[in-house]
Amino acid sequence: MVIEWLRVSVSPELRERYIQKDAEIWTSMLAQHPGFLGKEVWINPETQNEVILIIRWASLEAWKAVPAEQLAQTDQQFNEEFGSQHQIIEAAEYQVRKFPQG
Repeated sequence: MVIEWLRVSVSPELRERYIQKDAEIWTSMLAQHPGFLGKEVWINPETQNEVILIIRWASLEAWKAVPAEQLAQTDQQFNEEFGSQHQIIEAAEYQVRKFPQG
C-alpha cells in the first residue's frame, strides 16, 4: 500500500467548506479508479488553517495511472467551485510496511 500525504493551507473560516468540496469533487473522482483504497481527512484543533489529506492506494502504479488530463480537469473544477483560497504546502509519498506481531 502507498500513501499520498498532502498538507493544505486554507483559512479557518473556509476549512469545513474545503473539506466538503474536496470530498464531493476530488474523492468522488479518485474513487472511480482501481487501486484507490480510501481517503482520510485529518484536522488539528490547534492549527485551524491546515488540513491533512491521507489518500491510500493499492500501489504506486495505481496512483500514477490516474490520467494527468483528468487530474487537471478535476483541479479546474475544484478551483471554479471553491476558489483559489487554498494551497498544497507539502506533499509526500509513503509506503506502508507491516511486520509480523508476536
